[in-house]
Amino acid sequence: MQPALDALLSLLDLENLDLNLFRGRSPEGWSQRVFGGQVLGQSLVAAGRTVEDRDAHSFHSYFLRAGDPTRPIVYQVDRIRDGRSFTTRRVTAIQAGRAIFHLEVSFQKSEKGHEHQDAMPEVPGPETLPNENDQMRAFAADLPEVDREWFERDRPIELRFITDYNPFAPGTRPPRLLVWVRADGTLPDSLRVHQCVLAYASDLTLLDSALFPHNVSWTDPSQQVASLDHAMWFHRPFRADQWLLYVQESTAAAGARGFSTGRLFTREGSLVASVAQEGLIRPIQGV
Repeated sequence: MQPALDALLSLLDLENLDLNLFRGRSPEGWSQRVFGGQVLGQSLVAAGRTVEDRDAHSFHSYFLRAGDPTRPIVYQVDRIRDGRSFTTRRVTAIQAGRAIFHLEVSFQKSEKGHEHQDAMPEVPGPETLPNENDQMRAFAADLPEVDREWFERDRPIELRFITDYNPFAPGTRPPRLLVWVRADGTLPDSLRVHQCVLAYASDLTLLDSALFPHNVSWTDPSQQVASLDHAMWFHRPFRADQWLLYVQESTAAAGARGFSTGRLFTREGSLVASVAQEGLIRPIQGV
């Protein structure tokens, strides 16, 4: 819904504290830790505020500590390099004097060159699939009210799952997840805004594919599930408020970590972004 999307855009509109220094906040009533996609998006915003006339083409990041949603986050930007074609920025997200997140992002002037890409898989269109909001309300119907309210809230990102998936009864399945994703409303025309919103959305479901073969999900209290790192490459311009097919696969899990990759296609089949992530999937002893 547009109000929920407007709230997300407000979160991404960082306060400028000083040269290369910005402050962000978290939504009220959020969970016990800051959502990884939020700090990703806010870090991209902070970096972009120090760059002109070029857009991000890739970023690599590490989640260092759990963020506290009741405290503001300070984003410190280091201007690593300003080249003729490429610009590099390093962003450190800080709470209570400690780094909680680190990102390096590269920006590039628009250029023409050779092109090729993977083909988009054939899948049902989003119009034929149920809305995730409706599914979550049904899944959460038997939860205690305090938990049910969180699942029933309006979301800024609309998901429509092609892969049948119930986070409360995951079952055992191959490590592959396909979902349509878009911002639930209309975004400004700035490509940077669309990149930041897609970075936020890319962290919503990616680690789930690594959990599928093990009959567990992020709702399982016997598991500790968290993003460890996140990388993203932007191949072509796109709109995050139009449907994108998110193809997610996990190639390995070992050492209490799962590795997943993702590809994002427009409805016309254009590959616009690729994602990779390693996450913690640790069974909690004694639970």
